[in-house]
Amino acid sequence: MPLKSEILKELEANRDTDLSGQMLAEKLSVSRNAVWKAVNTLKDEGYTILSGQNKGYRLAENNDLISAEGIKNFLCDKNKQLPVYIYKEIDSTNNEAKRLIANGMTTNALIAAETQTAGRGRFGRQFYSPEQTGIYMTLIVNPQFNINDAVLITSAASVAVVRTIEKLTDKKPQIKWVNDVYLDGKKICGILTEATTSFETGTVQSIIIGIGINISTADFPVELKDVAAALNPDGITRNKLIATIVDNLLELTDNLTDRSFLDDYRSHSLVIGKHIDYYKNGEKFNAYAAAIDDTGGLVIRNANGSEETLRSGEITVRVKR
Repeated sequence: MPLKSEILKELEANRDTDLSGQMLAEKLSVSRNAVWKAVNTLKDEGYTILSGQNKGYRLAENNDLISAEGIKNFLCDKNKQLPVYIYKEIDSTNNEAKRLIANGMTTNALIAAETQTAGRGRFGRQFYSPEQTGIYMTLIVNPQFNINDAVLITSAASVAVVRTIEKLTDKKPQIKWVNDVYLDGKKICGILTEATTSFETGTVQSIIIGIGINISTADFPVELKDVAAALNPDGITRNKLIATIVDNLLELTDNLTDRSFLDDYRSHSLVIGKHIDYYKNGEKFNAYAAAIDDTGGLVIRNANGSEETLRSGEITVRVKR
């Protein structure tokens, strides 16, 4: 690991403590001059590092750059060896996940970026990804379950995000079926899951879970101003949010056959018990959202009294206001 990464790891693990150059030099078996040069390199890369005579080094409280070192500092012990790939700019974290898999990646892995130039949502829609104001991440998981169970992944990801927000903040998010997280009536998070499967064995080989969250985004495009918002957590770094989402999501994907997490999905639903519009094959229908079934499907009651279950990828649901 490069010296600057070692120092960043120490700074992230001790954000409330001044670390002296001498202590860092001794711990890392390098000279104090080498420490000084590495700290300056980190500053050149955008890290705000406070320092002063006889004070040592400390990351500024408002320093919120995404880093592998910062994320791993908050991961639980079980997940600290997770490969983490960080980019200042990338076309799409989901695209990078596909490239890693194509090049032989067979383990779980995390990709995150400060900005995306071609971020995507469902149905190929653009996902707005401005620099340093959001979380743009993709988790690759290599599960041991069949294709039918894999459809629960999007529901599990929504629950992981909601649990993270409620654990770290006082916010009360809701889930808009099937893949959006809302706060105070506006979208703050979108989720896009993709999978590679073996049709011979009927098993899922790799699942790509893309999660985009507006953290401090303030300037939205005109078409998003009335429907999108930001989480704006108080004093919580993006590294901590990412790590907690990863821990929550891996816990769920490791035990996906235990569908008790769907109780959280249902209790946070923005649509259950409401009249909705949905679109199927280009035609608009009215219905009542009755329930979420045990596969994450939305059970609806149509105007004629008939019931059916809507599945991910078939329709777009809009809550009537």
